[in-house]
Amino acid sequence: MTAIRLLELLILLAALAGFAGLLLRRNLFLKVLAMDVTGSAVVALFVLFAARSGLRSPILSRLADPAALGQAGGDLADPIPQAVILTAIVIGLSIQALLLVVITQLARIDPSLDASSFEPSDRP
Repeated sequence: MTAIRLLELLILLAALAGFAGLLLRRNLFLKVLAMDVTGSAVVALFVLFAARSGLRSPILSRLADPAALGQAGGDLADPIPQAVILTAIVIGLSIQALLLVVITQLARIDPSLDASSFEPSDRP
């Protein structure tokens, strides 16, 4: 098994563990933590996929030889997934911060933070 396949497997296991924690845990704080694990695993998977084409950054200096650019073009990393990943990290961090603020406010109502205690009791 190659190193890339092993990394893919470990990242997918982390995503599945986070998803399982999201479904199985009743505590709201643990649900947010599981969501963060899942989001981090997805970001890591995208970084791994973006690094398949190459590991070098596609930044050219003024001293770069244009003739050598054609030879080195095959091992450059794709910059588009890197920009998308950076955006996903910022959005994930802001969502997590917002959820933690909401959970802090909910902890005043019920300190156990059990998800079933916040559901309405008068169901039809």
